[in-house]
Amino acid sequence: MSEMMTSFFIVFILRQFYAKIRKNILEREQLMKKKLLMLLTLFITLLSITSVKADDKPVKDTYKIASDSLFAPFEFQNSDKQYVGIDVDLLKAIAKTENFKITMDFVGFQTAVDQTQAGHADGMIAGMSITAERKNVFDFSDPYFTANASLAVKKTTTDIKSYKDLKGKTVGVKNGTASQAFIDKNKDKYGYKVKVFDAADTMYQSLNTGSINAFMDDEPVVKYAIIQGQEFATPITPEKIGEYGFAVKKGENPELISMFNAGLKKIKANGQYDKIVAKYMGNDASDDKKVDESTMIGIIKNNWQQLASGLGYTLALTLVSFVLALIVGIIFGLFSVSPSKFLRGFTKVYVDLVRGVPLMVLAIFIFYGIPNLFESITGQPSPLNDFAAGIIALTLNASAYIAEIVRGGVNSVATGQMEASRSLGVPYVKTMQRVILPQAVKITIPSLVNQFIISLKDTTIISAIGLIELLQTGKIIVARNFQSFKVYGLIAIIYLIVILALTIFARRLERNMK
Repeated sequence: MSEMMTSFFIVFILRQFYAKIRKNILEREQLMKKKLLMLLTLFITLLSITSVKADDKPVKDTYKIASDSLFAPFEFQNSDKQYVGIDVDLLKAIAKTENFKITMDFVGFQTAVDQTQAGHADGMIAGMSITAERKNVFDFSDPYFTANASLAVKKTTTDIKSYKDLKGKTVGVKNGTASQAFIDKNKDKYGYKVKVFDAADTMYQSLNTGSINAFMDDEPVVKYAIIQGQEFATPITPEKIGEYGFAVKKGENPELISMFNAGLKKIKANGQYDKIVAKYMGNDASDDKKVDESTMIGIIKNNWQQLASGLGYTLALTLVSFVLALIVGIIFGLFSVSPSKFLRGFTKVYVDLVRGVPLMVLAIFIFYGIPNLFESITGQPSPLNDFAAGIIALTLNASAYIAEIVRGGVNSVATGQMEASRSLGVPYVKTMQRVILPQAVKITIPSLVNQFIISLKDTTIISAIGLIELLQTGKIIVARNFQSFKVYGLIAIIYLIVILALTIFARRLERNMK
């Protein structure tokens, strides 16, 4: 019995000893797991901190930032022809704070959007509202401005005091803006009609002329217009329509967003942000009022260099593109009268294809469509700039018409002359050189000069891709002084003088060649 009790006692002791050892092992394992988890957490934290710091450093020497050109007080030209505004000053302050370099390209809102998407610009800042749809194609910074929209009417208007008073009236709004989304959403509720504009100056002019009864635009923009002398009133409380953000193409240039956010926090903390906003949102007129642009003489005196630069750009576009179009057009024109059926067919396809596409569509396709295809294939941004794209578009467009002019000129020479020359044993090429073409040139000169004039006018369409030619120069001036009638009248006079000079030259040339 005693042996049995001893055995039970030994077994009990061994079990207790085993349980204690096992408990110690489990506790050590738990402690080890906790230590490993802490180390893993610390590693992940350090990694994230390192990555954030890496993102805060610029990876390019200089970043190209696209922006609007006609959106005072966020971006506009002052009387010294320098672009200023809330967006411009904020971005420059942030770049200085975060120690990265920028160049800004003021090309208009939609062009800035397209350039950023196509990779021509690294980012954009242009009073761009942050929306769910835009987040699908852009990465946005933290909001840098809360956007309100104001409904504006003529100062003398007394019958509009609420949205209900808009019933049966016409309300203007800029295309693609948050204001447009609000106006479209409520048009059935309040019973007004909507008229969409591409630019603020034409919308303001429409209100002044009575073609619309009211318009909605961003509150700072409306306030700035009133400060600059526009006779507007804002009878309804502004609507909060969203927030503005700095944007980059989705998945690209993350360090730009990181640096912008970091810089924005710093300039808000040190008070610089409030100073910049107050500078353009105050109740005092801007420095542009120091220069009188209320008269045509004042506009010319203050802007003649800018207008001359715009005219020079227009003439350069026209001359370069027309010379290239003349070469291409003559080649295809001669192909169209060639004995070869293949060359005639090829020319017909080329002419019909180019003439069948509107010039603006062609320019946009060349500047935005082709670079997008290039980037998707190579993974590299396209080297094509706006001037080269404009030249290509104008060249292709004009060459198709010149080809038809050449074909018409050659066909207008009596066919008997070709037959007579060939019957005398003169080869086809030499017959064209010595007999047909000298006569065809005299016939086509007036039409070619006319085509040159058309190409000169067509340069205004190329401003759609951001080229600052003569008309776009006028728009930039109007965005500052709101003198639409005088500025656009001056632009029309400049075009008239140039085209009249070309017409007189063409008539003299035609008379001398007879």
